[in-house]
Amino acid sequence: MPKPSAPLKQKRVTADGPCPVMRSCGGCAWLGMPYRKQLARKQQATEGLFAPLIARHQWDVSIDPVRGMGGCAGEGSLPAPRAFRYKAVTPFAPSQHGGVRCGFFARGTHRIVHVPDCIVEAPDARHILNAVAHAAESCHIPAYNEDTHRGLLRYAVLRMGWRTDEAMLTLVTSQRQLPRYRAFIEALQRIDGRITTIAQNVNPRVTNAILGNDTHILFGRTHLRDELLGCTFDISPTAFYQTNPAQTEVLYQLAIEGMGLKEGDVLMDAYCGSGTIGLCAAQTASDAGVNVQVIGVERNAAGVADAKRNAQLNSLEQRARFINDDATSYMKRAAELGERVDVLCFDPPRAGSTPACLDAACAMAPRRIVYVSCNPQTQVRDIEHLARGGYRLTRLTPVDMFPHTEHVETVAILNRVL
Repeated sequence: MPKPSAPLKQKRVTADGPCPVMRSCGGCAWLGMPYRKQLARKQQATEGLFAPLIARHQWDVSIDPVRGMGGCAGEGSLPAPRAFRYKAVTPFAPSQHGGVRCGFFARGTHRIVHVPDCIVEAPDARHILNAVAHAAESCHIPAYNEDTHRGLLRYAVLRMGWRTDEAMLTLVTSQRQLPRYRAFIEALQRIDGRITTIAQNVNPRVTNAILGNDTHILFGRTHLRDELLGCTFDISPTAFYQTNPAQTEVLYQLAIEGMGLKEGDVLMDAYCGSGTIGLCAAQTASDAGVNVQVIGVERNAAGVADAKRNAQLNSLEQRARFINDDATSYMKRAAELGERVDVLCFDPPRAGSTPACLDAACAMAPRRIVYVSCNPQTQVRDIEHLARGGYRLTRLTPVDMFPHTEHVETVAILNRVL
């Protein structure tokens, strides 16, 4: 049975505000601000950012109200979102007496702030992570020291199913060999019955990046299973999957509506990851009686393997194919060969796209480009480039994926100027 979409837990208000560690943690800088004011600030910031671009090109478009959790910007008082992050992470560090500490790094430091609970994470997520530290301590697994680069256990990454009772725990270690391996895994299995996967990711590098390149399963299934927009997805330990699933559905619905898919269309999903946007679009079109073909391009081989698996899970393997390649290289070849792409969907990383990639996109001449961005600053730059390539902005909608922070994501719809 699906879980309710908003299992919100109300936490008591302390002298420090809604969360006792909000000031030392720094992860939710706006937590003490009324949610309507948060959305108003994001609306103002987005409009200010895009206004020069829109004015410069004299586009007849205005910024839609920010789609928040439970309402939109300008709708008055809204309840403060809680328990919406279904991915939770903890670093580990040794204590003075050889124990294992966990929580969050205080902003700009390697100092651990202990977090008994987190009101923005999925229910029980922080309890599971804290229990991992206790299990490591009881099994004498040494924590990694970020300053001396000694020790073994660096991070734990927990993904929880939004509409499934599953959880996937990934341990990040500095080397592959785990002392007292069996005892440790058995202790982890006893933490919570929802843990269906325990994976180990090995990251020996001196880096701020959490994950390394080597991952293998220690216990259980190879994937976490979850659902979005009526589609089922299997997610591997290192694959990209959105943190806030409720708002992910809002984001994807906006993108799919903006595609305006028609019978026989070819949709290219660049930076496709596990295939979530493309497959949701194909399923939505199929439900409406519209037959489309999806081409997903992703340079991460694990993501492509997940995407192919997800196409089969949703009986969409005849409507979607996924290619392990660099998006720029693939689009350049597609343009040179005259391959037809009617709608192009972009969902690049925070750095945005590159001039070469945007040039290749324009060379394919899709009638519409849907650009989903987690960084509006780089999106403005990229839309300017697309404008020089013959596209105009027709709609832009901000989405509040991370309440209580200044972060906002945007869905831009661009039409080709004929």
